[in-house]
Amino acid sequence: MSGQHAERLNDPYATIGFALKQAQQALRAHMDTGLREIGLTTPQYAVLASLQVEPGASNAALARRAFVTPQTMQAILVTLERSGLILRTPHPQHGRVMKTELTASGHDALEAATGIVAEAEARLQRAAAPLESQTAIAMLLRMAEVFR
Repeated sequence: MSGQHAERLNDPYATIGFALKQAQQALRAHMDTGLREIGLTTPQYAVLASLQVEPGASNAALARRAFVTPQTMQAILVTLERSGLILRTPHPQHGRVMKTELTASGHDALEAATGIVAEAEARLQRAAAPLESQTAIAMLLRMAEVFR
């Protein structure tokens, strides 16, 4: 084992895992601050963005995409519905399943959030340089895949 490798193992803060967590936490804090100004949280934004791509997505799918538990997703959906950003109706074929869609206000909120998210993504792309963003994305996805 090289001296440099052994030194990194003795310093738990000099690891890829810790650096990933720091990056994720910094991104989340930045997103939360920006989105709070328009009345959203990061998970709420994730729900609105997911519903734009896949109207009627299940609660379980929305929870996975927002990185929250199904129970937390239920609370997020209730809040978004009370705010008038989504509409939940019974699924026509599955009585217990709720179909969730964006309202006009939900589309407006998502549009307002898009600039905040785009600015954060641009910062990440600049920070990843000189790697192309697709190269950085592929590397991070490979890292995630080793644990699946």
